[in-house]
Amino acid sequence: MLFTTLANSVFEESINTYHIKDDVYQGFYNPYPKDKIEHLLYRKNWIDTVQWHYEDIIRDPNIDPVDALDLKRKIDASNQDRTDLVEYIDSYFLNKYQSVEVLSDAKINTESPAWAIDRLSILALKIYHMQEEANRKDATQEHIDKCKSKLAVLLEQRDDLSSAIDQLLSDIESGSKYMKVYKQMKMYNDDELNPVLRGQKG
Repeated sequence: MLFTTLANSVFEESINTYHIKDDVYQGFYNPYPKDKIEHLLYRKNWIDTVQWHYEDIIRDPNIDPVDALDLKRKIDASNQDRTDLVEYIDSYFLNKYQSVEVLSDAKINTESPAWAIDRLSILALKIYHMQEEANRKDATQEHIDKCKSKLAVLLEQRDDLSSAIDQLLSDIESGSKYMKVYKQMKMYNDDELNPVLRGQKG
């Protein structure tokens, strides 16, 4: 099975499970064992799905400012969790391919496998919600037609991105490409690097 066939299936499972309750405050349960890549993929997409709905809520023009600030901090925390999961997924690939003999003319990719998988996870959410819009019974035919057209583009994009990811993994496995991971160096969460937080110490 191609890796992205597995990933897309896990993403769809996560999105469908979330939408049973469709509540950002619902509990989270990961159905996959911790030592499986599916565990990381499911968790990654769940974070993306919850954040997708956080972003919907915070755009309410009538949202209470106090609620908006609380939600903004939840989004910040979610972004940190998302970045952490990307690194965990990349660590999985680094471990998987650690014994590969890299060819002398091997090239590095513009992004690591996990950051491409991150885009695939977000794309799964776009497809789900665009499909919802295309199926709306209360929308105009013009709206439905536009959404169907956009959906077709998103599905094509998923095929292309999936193919590119599988090719990248194949190239890494053969040694014709190699991967490097640059650990996150976010400054705004660090009380030594963010001048606002640094000024509050002591």
